[in-house]
Amino acid sequence: MSALRDLALGLDQDEVGSRMFAFVEELFPICRSITGDGIRETLRRIAERIPLEIREVPTGTAVFDWTVPKEWNITEAYIEDPTGHRVVDFADHNIHVVGYSAPVDAKMPLSELRKHIYTLPDQPELIPYRTSYYSETWGFCMAHERFHQLRDGDYAVRIDSSLEPGNLTYGELVLPGETEAEVLISCHCCHPSLANDNLSGIALSMQLAQHLMSARLRYTYRFLFIPGTIGSITWLALNEERAGRIEHGVVVTCVGDPGHPTYKRSRRGDATIDRAAAHVLKHSGRPYRIVDFSPYGYDERQYCSPGFDLAVGSLTRTPHGEYPEYHTSGDDLDLVRPACLADSLSLYLQVLDVLENDGVYRNLSPKGEPQLGKRGLYPPMGAGGVGSELMGMLWMLNLSDGRHSLLDIAERAEVPFASVRDAATRLVAAGLLAEAEGN
Repeated sequence: MSALRDLALGLDQDEVGSRMFAFVEELFPICRSITGDGIRETLRRIAERIPLEIREVPTGTAVFDWTVPKEWNITEAYIEDPTGHRVVDFADHNIHVVGYSAPVDAKMPLSELRKHIYTLPDQPELIPYRTSYYSETWGFCMAHERFHQLRDGDYAVRIDSSLEPGNLTYGELVLPGETEAEVLISCHCCHPSLANDNLSGIALSMQLAQHLMSARLRYTYRFLFIPGTIGSITWLALNEERAGRIEHGVVVTCVGDPGHPTYKRSRRGDATIDRAAAHVLKHSGRPYRIVDFSPYGYDERQYCSPGFDLAVGSLTRTPHGEYPEYHTSGDDLDLVRPACLADSLSLYLQVLDVLENDGVYRNLSPKGEPQLGKRGLYPPMGAGGVGSELMGMLWMLNLSDGRHSLLDIAERAEVPFASVRDAATRLVAAGLLAEAEGN
């Protein structure tokens, strides 16, 4: 099952990066939230490209300690100064309105309006992104430099929104493999016009699904496109037994910026997905970071909650909160680079390739080192010492005792996973190795 590695190495980086960026660009204007027509429209466009099943969960549904909230939709919002000039307009940028703002249509003095305006004094040119999903209120966000230009007087304030019984909407795609054991690929799709967080994750997940649809798969792959936090909690509550099939998982987010790759471990810390990601990054030839699990971040904290403790990590570039544009209007199309999207996709394919091809083997000639030369496996005289190909075979023969996996051996030998896997293929063909029973 080497197709994923071959695919990663053979990607046309310019073409696939441009394709993913075009999808980010297409989705950028849509106003998304944890419920509503914006997330439905986003899922509809994903479903035009992959066979996504769209699920609706009614308002009021109990999901563990949470309840599916009312559905929120918005059509218009603005603030007009005393002269009738619109100083804030939702039509200009959809993060101008606090997410889940209740409707309002009023006139009020600036002293009262100030209580409902959010800015970033340390980044005065940027608009902050703010939400209030579970506490009914209303508000606007604007650049601090414009906020300081407001003059006393009465302002017209309008938010044409609705908070009514409806549904929470999410998308799901299952790609069957040879086993029922699952790999979970999860991304949140509730953020409005924020390109890296997390339109980049949506575009990569969709592209990854397209690649896997044409591959022979060992594992079954489950893709979730969900609203953050409440979406993963809802899926887990409705699929508690099915969640037990998930053996490996990764949360996809912030994969389009030019920062170095970062992997956040699962709660377990040493799960196969944690080791596979660390191994790929170690042999990637570029700077990277591995960080420990923390119960703050994205939906990995729900999948890794103690009642489930799933082996789910998160592979990003610059993590949330560590780039200055995070949750601001600066997280725009200029922040996301097609080349970075393509590079992140290649890393994901390489990590999945490790999962797909890991296995345990048994040496069929374990007493002493078998003679490789008579089988055409030993390099000819003058080949220049012991190369990586020969070392891969020697490590495979020595550690293939029915207990060590290919990933175990690659880590112990400090060689790329592909080296030991290719060695295993050659040794099996030569009759020196066999897959261990139950593998």
